[in-house]
Amino acid sequence: MTLERRLMAEWLGTFSLLATVVGSGIMAERLAGGNVAVALLGNTIPTGAILVVLITVFGPISGAHFNPAVTLSFALRREINTRIAGLYVVAQIFGGIVGVLAAHVMFEHPLIDPSMTARTGVGQWAGEFVATFGLVGTILACLKARPQAVPMAVGLYITAAYWFTSSTSFANPAVTIARGFSDTFAGIAPADVAAFIGVQLVAAVLATYFFKWLLDDPADA
Repeated sequence: MTLERRLMAEWLGTFSLLATVVGSGIMAERLAGGNVAVALLGNTIPTGAILVVLITVFGPISGAHFNPAVTLSFALRREINTRIAGLYVVAQIFGGIVGVLAAHVMFEHPLIDPSMTARTGVGQWAGEFVATFGLVGTILACLKARPQAVPMAVGLYITAAYWFTSSTSFANPAVTIARGFSDTFAGIAPADVAAFIGVQLVAAVLATYFFKWLLDDPADA
């Protein structure tokens, strides 16, 4: 695939992911009647489902990262060069922000509406560390054992992590940045974005090296 097609796949995939995350969050909140658990469930299921679809569709084109933490992991593994990794990240961030704006248009929400939802503190950061470490590990382990299972495994992991992590599993710097632009159920206050991203990147690096140790064939050493 040409670089242009790979970047478009990353842009469109991240656009679609954020349109789903924010759009389903708005719909879920409107229909839940104030029940936060029902709203979270309504946000969770579409997010996990769209990940299965997007990774299946765009995996053969770009690898279906849609996530700077995943791109960083593959760069550390020397499976993508630094220049292309940087372009992937730009495409992901831009696609995510436009996806949020598209969700706002669909639901007649103010187009530019920075979030007021505070997501900070040790518990939230620990949740993001666990979520991102587990996501990167899921991808790397599946690629080693059963590559065709990656779409389903990632979708199911994020579905579970929405509920077992205190942060509801952003696990993605591009998603975190984009959700800062949306004062809706899925939002995060811009002031809290940097800490989330820092924890996500640290978790991605540690997961990359841990799973390299765990999964590498000793005969290749």
